[in-house]
Amino acid sequence: MQLSQEHKMIQEMVRKFAVTEVAPLAKQLDETGEFPWETVKKMRALKLLGMPFPEEWGGGGTDTLSYSIGVEEMSRVCASTGITMAAHTSLGCYPIFDSGNEEQKRKYLIDLASGDKLGAFGLTEPGAGSDAGGTETTAVRKGDRYVVNGTKCFITNASVCETCCFTAMTDKKAGIKGITAFIVEKGTPGFRPGKKENKMGVRGSDTGELIFEDCEIPAEDRLGEEGRGFRVFMRTLDGGRVSIGAMALGIAQAALDASVKYAKERKQFGRPIGQFGAIQDMIAEMATEVEAARLLVYDASMLKDRGERFTKEAAMAKLYASSVAMRATRAAIQIHGGYGYIKDYEVERYYRDAKITEIGEGTSEIQKLVIGRAILGD
Repeated sequence: MQLSQEHKMIQEMVRKFAVTEVAPLAKQLDETGEFPWETVKKMRALKLLGMPFPEEWGGGGTDTLSYSIGVEEMSRVCASTGITMAAHTSLGCYPIFDSGNEEQKRKYLIDLASGDKLGAFGLTEPGAGSDAGGTETTAVRKGDRYVVNGTKCFITNASVCETCCFTAMTDKKAGIKGITAFIVEKGTPGFRPGKKENKMGVRGSDTGELIFEDCEIPAEDRLGEEGRGFRVFMRTLDGGRVSIGAMALGIAQAALDASVKYAKERKQFGRPIGQFGAIQDMIAEMATEVEAARLLVYDASMLKDRGERFTKEAAMAKLYASSVAMRATRAAIQIHGGYGYIKDYEVERYYRDAKITEIGEGTSEIQKLVIGRAILGD
């Protein structure tokens, strides 16, 4: 796909930043599980933490395609930083931009989209993963406040966020029509992060629990009307799936780049292994699939930019790009042979990082349900 000059400039800017500022820390973040605070500060200065939002709300004033390119380029060198960026923007900021009123946008979105504060989105629960409609966290109205109790899990940016959008059940008898969305700030009595997860991949991103214990949320911090929370997070997930597709695309591209470089340098039987048909076959398949994934991710991004429905295309982009990331990273390890299995080479990290893209924002199986229903009209 041929990018416009503006999109090329954004791509070059983010790539330069990623290579010079992010890549040197990627191995350390993976090994220690540290959160990249210094990198986040630098990203804030470049307006990379609110790219697709209007400047009047603190954002970078770009479009969704630019944002997807940004996540792709960041994930190409460090998926931990890529998912931190994606979760903050697509999950932490977007619900407020999409469903918040003017007062909520002034109070919360400007600080989030500018990168002055980090955001998160509390949806998944121990008993409500793929079945997000099975939310058990409750919010009971008492006068001008809601009293919230429950636990969210596997939340990206859980312990580092300063503002969090979340869902809770306000009417258990109403099913998904009883789910309501809210905003909560760090430091609110009764709201705290819980256990931080020790993960297989994207170890430099912060993932953990959010716990609500008799947490009082002012009614003005309800996001939209009561019972509209399911719609809020479904729209949020559409955009989030595009960003995870972009993340997967970046990882797959990194695996391809590393494989091409290694195939040219590594010699066996007196010649570079890239001259052998088996290696050429693997690289040809990787390159073709990566480019196909890119087209799907970019197409879904542009549909969103045009204001068109993109639920099916977002699911397709995430489903395919995540599967390509897994195949590309697996092939990269095979091309590297024994060296691909040790931590001296980055492809083993790419392989571990890629797996989460088949799980986060809805598993691959859920994406197939979304796509099937969209096609069949269910």
